[in-house]
Amino acid sequence: MNKVLIQLNVLLLVSVILLCETSCTNPTTQKQNTDSTTLKGNISISGAFALYPMVVTWAEVFQKEHPDVKIDISAGGAGKGMTDVLKGMVDIAMVSREVKQEEIQQGAWYIAVAKDAVLPVINTANPVMEEINKKGIRKSQLEELFTKNQLITWGKLYNSNIQSVINIYTRADACGAGEMWAKYFGKKQEDLSGIGVYGDPGVADAVKKDINGLGYNNVIYAYDVKSRKPYPNMAVIPIDLNNNGILDASENFYQNLDSVENAIRTGRYPSPPARELYLVTKGKPSNPVIYAFYQWILTEGQKYINEGGYVKLTDENIHEQLEKLNRNE
Repeated sequence: MNKVLIQLNVLLLVSVILLCETSCTNPTTQKQNTDSTTLKGNISISGAFALYPMVVTWAEVFQKEHPDVKIDISAGGAGKGMTDVLKGMVDIAMVSREVKQEEIQQGAWYIAVAKDAVLPVINTANPVMEEINKKGIRKSQLEELFTKNQLITWGKLYNSNIQSVINIYTRADACGAGEMWAKYFGKKQEDLSGIGVYGDPGVADAVKKDINGLGYNNVIYAYDVKSRKPYPNMAVIPIDLNNNGILDASENFYQNLDSVENAIRTGRYPSPPARELYLVTKGKPSNPVIYAFYQWILTEGQKYINEGGYVKLTDENIHEQLEKLNRNE
């Protein structure tokens, strides 16, 4: 009997030693096992050209940190993104305009993630570039050009003999850029006139190839994020914000991307056409992969915004978005 008890005690002692070797004496391993929950799944995203480059950057970094997550992204305009997400065709929409009440009633749930602006763009070989650099262009002139559907020459605009007719380019797709540019004049995108071109890249290319061209682009399509300067053959036409007929120093902040970002951040560039950019899901996201991606964007992902050509939200706004994401609804 005593021999049996001794054998049992030996077995018990061996079990305790083995248990301690695997856990008690190696708390680091135990913690790693507890914290090593693998994030796994797919996210599909479509929508605004304005937000596309930033979301691509975020997705690339996030996927490196979470190799079992795959994120597919396509740009097609804010309108397409919103339609796609509300129909359940994608998980997330990129939207570069205000989310409409009727979209909210259909289940659109959104968070703001960054800010940028729509800018009026021209060709660097414009025939009256010297006058443009001195005077800029007034809001009322932009409104006439983009909404009156009239043939106007650069000479008429700047009191010269130049007979070159201004070629207006607008977006052919339902988009946040068109919506916000029209809102600057108190109108809707369908009120804008001009040659319809698909997408931000399309408008940019049209202006680069046309010395008489005038269009509008989101910041990221007017400036190269690496050089921080406007793309070759492309310039932003400065807006005479105080309508005094002269481009004052305080209005002339378009030389590089950093000065434009600062003007948007400080409110010197008007809103609209400056605006917040949103990620939209149908209903509050319950998918843990989407939730983790949103949480990461609003925290670690914020450090990529400025270098990516966008403007960070205020700390207060970021806090509000995080609270909304974590709120029980």
